[in-house]
Amino acid sequence: MRSGGVGSAFLGLLARDGMGLWRRRGELLSPLLFALMVTTLFPLALGPESIKLARIASGVCWVIVLLAGQLSLDALFRSDVEDGSLDAMLVSGRSLPTLAAAKILLHWLTTGLPLLLAAPLIALALGMPRAGIDTLMLSLLLGTPQLSVIGACAAALTASLRRSGILLALIVLPLAVPVLIFGAGAVEAVLAGGLAAQPLLLLAAGAVLSLSFGPLVCASAVRMSAS
Repeated sequence: MRSGGVGSAFLGLLARDGMGLWRRRGELLSPLLFALMVTTLFPLALGPESIKLARIASGVCWVIVLLAGQLSLDALFRSDVEDGSLDAMLVSGRSLPTLAAAKILLHWLTTGLPLLLAAPLIALALGMPRAGIDTLMLSLLLGTPQLSVIGACAAALTASLRRSGILLALIVLPLAVPVLIFGAGAVEAVLAGGLAAQPLLLLAAGAVLSLSFGPLVCASAVRMSAS
C-alpha cells in the first residue's frame, strides 16, 4: 500500500474511532475522574502531613496514571469485534499496523494526554515540591505513549475475550513496571538534588522503540487473537 493510502486509512480509522468514542463520551472522563478521586483519597488515608505525602508523591502520581490508563483499554478493540469490522479487515488484507497505530494514538489522546495535563494538579495536591513538577511532566510525556503501546498490545491480544479486564491488568502491569520505575526515579533524582538525565534517556529510548515497533507487535497480537 502506498504512503498516501496508508495515511488516508490511518486518518479514516482515527476519525471513525474518535466518533465512536464521542458517542460514548461518558467513558472519556472515567480515567481522569478516577485519577482525581484517588488523589483526594491519599491525603485522607495518610493524614495531612505534607512531608510524608511529598516523600511518596512521585511514585503515587505514576501509579495513578498507570492505573487510570487501564480503565479504557477493554473498550479499545471492543467495537471492532462487535460490529465485525476487525474480521473484515483481516479478510480484506488491509494494513493491521495502521489500525494498531490509530488505536495507540487514540488511547494516548483520550487517556494519556488528559492525565499528563492533570499531572501538575495531582502533584501539587500530593505535596510534591514545584521543583519536581517539570521533570514529572517530561517523564509522563515520554512514558505515557509507552503505556498506550503496551495497553493496546494487551487489548489486541484479548480482543476476542469478554470481560477481559483482569487479564488485561495481569498482562499490562508487569510490562509497565520499568516505565514506572524510570519515570518515578527521574522525579526522585531531581528532588534529591541530583540529575534525572539517565532515567529520562532510558524513557526516551523506550519511547522510540515502542512507537517504532509497537504497531507491528499490536498487529501480530490482533492476528493471534483472531486465529
